[in-house]
Amino acid sequence: MLAKDKHNLFLGGFKHYSLRTEESYVGWYRRFVRFHGVRHPEDMGAVEVEEFLTDLAVNRRVVAATQNQALNALVFLYKDVLEKPFEGVDAMRAQQSKRLPVVLSVEEMRKMLMVMTGEEAVMAKLLYGCGLRVLECLRLRVKDVDLSGGNELAVVLAVSLREHLGGSQGGRAGAAAPCA
Repeated sequence: MLAKDKHNLFLGGFKHYSLRTEESYVGWYRRFVRFHGVRHPEDMGAVEVEEFLTDLAVNRRVVAATQNQALNALVFLYKDVLEKPFEGVDAMRAQQSKRLPVVLSVEEMRKMLMVMTGEEAVMAKLLYGCGLRVLECLRLRVKDVDLSGGNELAVVLAVSLREHLGGSQGGRAGAAAPCA
């Protein structure tokens, strides 16, 4: 099932998930199938999903975000791939994390960006200013940047980044960069 369906899961064109999401979802499908003795997901349903999610919370002690990711992967599998949606999953929920994420203030971020130089500074400004994810930023090429503003899906590109990303291409200040 997995080798054949992995090819069809995301190439169908109806969902545009990132590569990391696809890899994560396929990993959750494999764990789900192995948990139930290598039974095909079509032969299982909400009861088996509930058992798997409860095991994640109780025996494997995963955090809530991990359990939610597993649930989202299985919902996608059943709803969009197998076209066999399920309802009524009442699994034991994992504990919510009590830790708060560390977030820098605007002023702290500004100070940090001012002392950075080179490629790292450009990447940090793209991450912070354009909202790119790390892998999107790492895969971004200069030719991917649309300095003419003609791209349908675009974000505002800071003037300070224009010179680093091909300012000689005739683009205008405050032009657009693709938002992948």
